[in-house]
Amino acid sequence: MSFKDLNDALTRLRLPTIRKSFEELARQPEADTWSFEQYLLALVQQECEEREVNRRLRYVRESGLPEGKRLENFERDRLSRRVNQNIEVLRDGHFLKRHENILAFGNPGSGKTHLLSALGHELIAQGHRVFFTSCALFVQQLLRAKAELKLAKYFKRLRQFDVVILDDLGYVQQSREEMEVLFTFFAERYERGSIMVSSNLPFSQWEQIFKNPMVTAAAIDRLIHHSVILELNLPSFRMEQAKTKHKGEGS
Repeated sequence: MSFKDLNDALTRLRLPTIRKSFEELARQPEADTWSFEQYLLALVQQECEEREVNRRLRYVRESGLPEGKRLENFERDRLSRRVNQNIEVLRDGHFLKRHENILAFGNPGSGKTHLLSALGHELIAQGHRVFFTSCALFVQQLLRAKAELKLAKYFKRLRQFDVVILDDLGYVQQSREEMEVLFTFFAERYERGSIMVSSNLPFSQWEQIFKNPMVTAAAIDRLIHHSVILELNLPSFRMEQAKTKHKGEGS
């Protein structure tokens, strides 16, 4: 078999890392002492590692997560001890196997979006698929899918993701039709996959969103049955930054 034959075979088998590396690896000094099995294992390990890196990069691209909102640049010292403990438990992703939901409540600017985005990035690093969207945009996507008679197909696509993150539920002013498709999503996702929701409205005010007390109660029931609630009772981080900047400019 010629070099070209081997190269062509590796291309057909979709093994680009092995195709790129087998000659170079064979020339490494330690290769002289390797058995055939050791050499083959080194090539296969390189292929696996490269695929894992590419898979995670693909998961980040498809997630829609804000790139800059990660745990390493989140000021966790502003959080309560209990919330920080919850973060440490949640970041390993075990809650996804139990189809638990994460509900983050707090004032505007308290860091809800950043925190859920950061957890999303942590979950991708663990090999999980994540879908992030604003709740307002998500509702419009549901309405479009319903109008095109593709709602069931859209729900099926979302099942590919281990968790769906809906940001800013409290800002959605629902019409009856919007409320219905959002509730349908909660019902369809219930005990099938996790949802992470951020909201500036406590449960007691969710009737502003769903308009109907029975539907409101049913939506809340599905979300909290298996859930972890993160209370971010903090002043606005953006406001604090603005005040600090203003003081600095005035000094």
